[in-house]
Amino acid sequence: MGRPAIATINLDALRNNYRIVQQLSGNGQVMAVVKADAYGHGATACATALADIASGFAVAFIEEALELRAAGIKQPILLLEGFFDPSELEMIDQYRLDTVIHHQYQIDALAAHPCKHPVRLWLKMDSGMGRVGFAPENYRKAWEQLNNLSFVKDIVLMSHFACADEPDSEHARQQLTTFNTYTHGLPGERSFCNSAGLVALKEAQGEWNRPGLLLYGVSPFSQAHGIQQKIKPVMELSSAIISIKAIPAGSSVGYGSQWIARRPTRIGVVAIGYADGYPRHAINGTPVFINGYRVPLVGRVSMDMLTVDLTDLPDVQIGDRAILWGDNLPINEVAQGAGTIPYQLLCNLNRVPVQYHGILIPEQLNFDQVEI
Repeated sequence: MGRPAIATINLDALRNNYRIVQQLSGNGQVMAVVKADAYGHGATACATALADIASGFAVAFIEEALELRAAGIKQPILLLEGFFDPSELEMIDQYRLDTVIHHQYQIDALAAHPCKHPVRLWLKMDSGMGRVGFAPENYRKAWEQLNNLSFVKDIVLMSHFACADEPDSEHARQQLTTFNTYTHGLPGERSFCNSAGLVALKEAQGEWNRPGLLLYGVSPFSQAHGIQQKIKPVMELSSAIISIKAIPAGSSVGYGSQWIARRPTRIGVVAIGYADGYPRHAINGTPVFINGYRVPLVGRVSMDMLTVDLTDLPDVQIGDRAILWGDNLPINEVAQGAGTIPYQLLCNLNRVPVQYHGILIPEQLNFDQVEI
């Protein structure tokens, strides 16, 4: 069977989470964010599993969108970073893609290269993220320029929160006020909420909401939050114990000899490491779930292995499964132990084989049926 490390993706949990997000969205539609290979879960598989219920999908750039179209996805697909070069407009037109417009050069390119088919554009305001988007005072002029293009079907008014994952964030509320002020009177659907915004700022919900992390069963908040009890982790990352040894008190474990046993200790070695995406900087004590119990990580994570303290679990044997994150161990806890965020852990996962449960296969794509 080979190395025991594996990422198991539960697509039924993904569908469950989508329905919960739909409920949170009220009357708004849900644009499922599947960029970065669906946060490491497999964009094609996840989009396929949601194809019969999702209102649309959001990706970062056109290569990700074309992968979904090739897989038969006919729902709206949004390019969150927009297009980088006018040459992409032909494919945006051909494959019926939505695109974010965040800079004047994109408006100029659209004017110079008209689309043959009606296109929906998402006009982005920088309301306080400080990244991409039109300044609030320039937003209306950009809207007018796009509205004058005959092939533009709809313009969605959008922005993005910087601090929605911080409870009671005044900055988030100021962003919403800015957005509402400078879009007052402009027609069109609106889109502001990411995962955290959907939960924490219901007043920001629009006709389109753009959740990512929630879909994959991960709370967007660093502190404990009730939403975690409603959603289900989609990924379980696991491996197995490949070695067990007893070491005396005073012995060290791992590179740098940073962990010293304070008692006679039973050390278990798990076949997974930072080359697979498990964080090298996870601190001693970061939990690993084995046979129904949490055991602490000890010693520095190696490229292909990590070590745990099995002293209090004398029945654990070689071959027993070790769960690095999943149903019984939220990835948020591992992220905190590594001084990072769940997004990074999921997106850095590599080299580990993936198995899926519950994949749905859509019908062969006919581009006359593509939704816009």
